[in-house]
Amino acid sequence: MSGHSKWATIKHAKGIADAKRGQKFTKLIKEITVAAKQGGPDPNSNATLRTAILKAKAENMPKDNIERAIKKATGEGGAANYFELTYEGYAPGGVAIIIDTLTDNKNRTAADVRSTLTKLGGTLGSTGCVSYMFQTKGIITYSEEKYTEDQILEAALDNGAEDVSTSDGVIEVTTAPADFATVLEAMQAAGFEQESADIQKIADQTVTLDNEKANKVLKIVERLEDLEDVQLVSTNLELPDDFEAEA
Repeated sequence: MSGHSKWATIKHAKGIADAKRGQKFTKLIKEITVAAKQGGPDPNSNATLRTAILKAKAENMPKDNIERAIKKATGEGGAANYFELTYEGYAPGGVAIIIDTLTDNKNRTAADVRSTLTKLGGTLGSTGCVSYMFQTKGIITYSEEKYTEDQILEAALDNGAEDVSTSDGVIEVTTAPADFATVLEAMQAAGFEQESADIQKIADQTVTLDNEKANKVLKIVERLEDLEDVQLVSTNLELPDDFEAEA
């Protein structure tokens, strides 16, 4: 998981997380609305909604925003009909890439994803061409400036986490998707404040590229994440130890 931790550190160092907080909120609201519409407004009986709410809270989304998203799904007229679509392909250097989307317009999303990939040197592939390389996991991160790995390790494993690792100042807790909400809530109850918490696709094997090609891949990821319908972008890129992000 070290590549993922390094990537997370780079993104925070560049200010991407803060600069795009509003955009992140918009996507989380869509996720909450869809979960509430499909499984009902009670997070205690709707595990998907419970997870979406926890992810929103991890991003410090105001409670009012979360409640409005749920009401939108259950009010008169309901929310728009969204479709979950996944695109697979390749970024420069042969890096595998998966784009998970939530959209009310399939044609718009397909065109936006294809255009963004091809303009920046990537290509779309057929369904299943790279997804076999990835596993879906819950990822919760903590700052090594606040906690030691031993502190996080004991609490996380006691509450059902699969693994804990540390890289570049980031302590990363890995869970099965079904255990994500339980582990996150237990860690919060124990007083541990996370830096981020999300359900992600993690590659079984990674590809390491030089600085130039790695930055090209990161640029594709950032541009894809800017698209309104894209919820998650996953790659098997492993950043080199001497990686330097472009300004």
